[in-house]
Amino acid sequence: MQRFALRMLAVACVLAPAAAGAQVLNNGPKAATYITDEDVKTVNALPGIDRQLVSVDVGKTNVAVGIIHRVAAGARGTGAGAGAGAAGARGAGAGAGGGAAAAGGRAGGAAAAASTAPPCGEQMATVPAGAAAGGIYHEGQTETYIIVSGTGTLVTGGKIVNGRKSPPESEVTKVLNGPSCSGAIAGADVVRKVVKTGDIIVIPAGVPHGWENIIDHVDYLSVRPDPERVLAAGYVNPALQKK
Repeated sequence: MQRFALRMLAVACVLAPAAAGAQVLNNGPKAATYITDEDVKTVNALPGIDRQLVSVDVGKTNVAVGIIHRVAAGARGTGAGAGAGAAGARGAGAGAGGGAAAAGGRAGGAAAAASTAPPCGEQMATVPAGAAAGGIYHEGQTETYIIVSGTGTLVTGGKIVNGRKSPPESEVTKVLNGPSCSGAIAGADVVRKVVKTGDIIVIPAGVPHGWENIIDHVDYLSVRPDPERVLAAGYVNPALQKK
């Protein structure tokens, strides 16, 4: 199934430059980037949640590819939402804090920075009943998720409630998703859908998203067109760099 996911990843990488127009195709990079099944497994075995594989210049944008590992709430001290879910419900910017902890292992400092970040989303005295605790949206980056193993409930749509902007120094801003807003997800148009291995989800920039009810774990490739070039092209995960 991972080979299927990688084939879908190749399609996504091909479509990104094609959509940018003929000029990019004529004048842009000429070489393809290959990510093997073994590469994905190597990086997915590393500690953390959100691990970048590569970032590639495809013309008018970079394309970043990561492998993300989320576990059931409480397992190994990692929440199932977009970050530390309970904190997100309290408007503490959990998604940004969780992303920073995943990338750098500096959970305490990131959470403190997120709590002092400017508010975003809709501010309410009380989070609506039934809200998803940990959610996030990205101001400039669309994400395509390709589920490679496991299952869980993906929450999309609605609005961020009592959110906080990702701090400029956070890893989620610097190397993953760019400026983002994290908090609870609520609203009449929230969609909760159980996803499984082989499913593909496209989440446009600005659309809140998070996780609930993960059964053991869910691993997924995330393909991120990066027009703001948050992560410099040419990045290769250190675990994959040739000695």
